[in-house]
Amino acid sequence: MVDTLLDIAMMHSDTLVTRAKEGDQSAQGKLVQLWYKRIYNFGYKFFMDHDLAMEVSQKTFISMCKNLPSLQDNARFKSWLYKIAVNYCREEVRKKKGDRSLSFDVVWNRDAEESPKWESAGQRYDNPESQLHRTELADILQDALSELNVEQREVVIMKEYEGLKFREIAEVLNISENTVKSRMYYGLDGLRKILDRKNINKDTIGYEL
Repeated sequence: MVDTLLDIAMMHSDTLVTRAKEGDQSAQGKLVQLWYKRIYNFGYKFFMDHDLAMEVSQKTFISMCKNLPSLQDNARFKSWLYKIAVNYCREEVRKKKGDRSLSFDVVWNRDAEESPKWESAGQRYDNPESQLHRTELADILQDALSELNVEQREVVIMKEYEGLKFREIAEVLNISENTVKSRMYYGLDGLRKILDRKNINKDTIGYEL
């Protein structure tokens, strides 16, 4: 169902954005409906906290509705929306300072350019024991992800969980593609080191890829 909604978003985004920019509340509501889950998931993967993910999502879509008229190119809506979400995530991080799962394949494959197909990979684990094992592994990887610095974490999440292309991430963060790739490389390298430090690998967890 998610893929269907995303397909609809891609197909009709320009039309919806145009109507929403003109103040059409129905179109604004449809954009929220189509994109809410992805923005919430981004926030949740970033913080591993439901309340913060909800907070970021609500702020993102309030800002979206308020600032849509300033969007010059409708084709950039996706990266524009993620940019808003990223900014609110960073804002929450600053406050805290004042106060689809990642796969072992990605972590240990330095040369992987494209994200694996998580859905098809997950289908291999069709018995309860394997599903439980995979859930435990996802928890381990997400704990490690939370130890990365903000810049690396947001790139890894956008690339490996949200499926954005390097070009789109560069647009969201207003940096070069090479910088995105560098942060991705060091992010994955950081995850490997964190897991090594915890003595977690394919052998120690008895996990077959």
